[in-house]
Amino acid sequence: MDDAEGGGGERGERRGRGDGAGEGAGDTGGSVIRTRALTKRYRGGQLAVDGLDLTVPAGSVFGFLGPNGSGKTTTIRMLMGLIEPTSGTARVLGQPMPRSARSVLPHVGALIEGPALYGFLSGRDNLLRHDAADPTADPRTRRARAAAALDRVGLTAAAGKKARNYSLGMKQRLGLAAALLRPRRLLVLDEPTNGLDPQGMREIRSLVRELASDGTTVFLSSHLLDEIEQVCTHAAVMTQGRLVTQGPVAELAAGTRGRLVVTTPDGAEAARVLKEQGVGDVTVTEDRVTGEPPSGDLAEVNAALVTAGVRVRGFGVERASLEDAFVALTGEGFDVAG
Repeated sequence: MDDAEGGGGERGERRGRGDGAGEGAGDTGGSVIRTRALTKRYRGGQLAVDGLDLTVPAGSVFGFLGPNGSGKTTTIRMLMGLIEPTSGTARVLGQPMPRSARSVLPHVGALIEGPALYGFLSGRDNLLRHDAADPTADPRTRRARAAAALDRVGLTAAAGKKARNYSLGMKQRLGLAAALLRPRRLLVLDEPTNGLDPQGMREIRSLVRELASDGTTVFLSSHLLDEIEQVCTHAAVMTQGRLVTQGPVAELAAGTRGRLVVTTPDGAEAARVLKEQGVGDVTVTEDRVTGEPPSGDLAEVNAALVTAGVRVRGFGVERASLEDAFVALTGEGFDVAG
């Protein structure tokens, strides 16, 4: 479980306060998920989620981003009614959770902490059994739904193979197929690309975009910054159980200055000069030297490089990434490998 000790500063309200959300279950023009002061403290005092104010707009692909242990999975389990919050409130599709779980969850597809599968059954039979557990599912169209879901996640060829013989990536796909058996207003995915190879990751990202274009709101938890940047329209960043920031992905890094990049065959000499000019965190990778820009005039830095005989073939500040924003907001690195 993704739990964390409490901590962090007063950062949670940086962005995303306004949600314009209606509270009715049928209001798709506002927020699909809305929490206020949501908190989970476990026995022994472990604070996993601390006063979370989260707003997920309808129709968004919302990235829930944070290192492993930041409170993401605990939050998702509260949203899905699997565990009770210690305090605060959570509304999903306009309804309070966990009190309204019975009426809300039929409209929500979820893949949380890996899929629960019967290893002795085939992939197809796993889906048929999953569908049969849904009292609202029409048994007459069950096999067609299972076949369509398997096709959508690229498992048609492996449909007859026992789930125990599936790779981790195939199990992730099968869990996603189970979440897609019925049309959903909200799809909640906890680390959906876990165990997938690069091609599989691309396919899942493409599927998420397709679902969003069909009107499904996708809430995607991940510790992979580039995954969030590539597929999500909105995001929230968690660390140590607290919300750091939330808002449109394009805006999250807007207030963060990117890294200075110098392209040169004289990496070692360029690094020396940059450090002398006040550039911080200088790193050399082949013909690129990067660092945190100094507060002064960058033209003077460039001139110093030229004066020192450094052959400058490129010089500029790159657009800040989500990783840059995370480091700037929290003062700590991000474990992108998990």
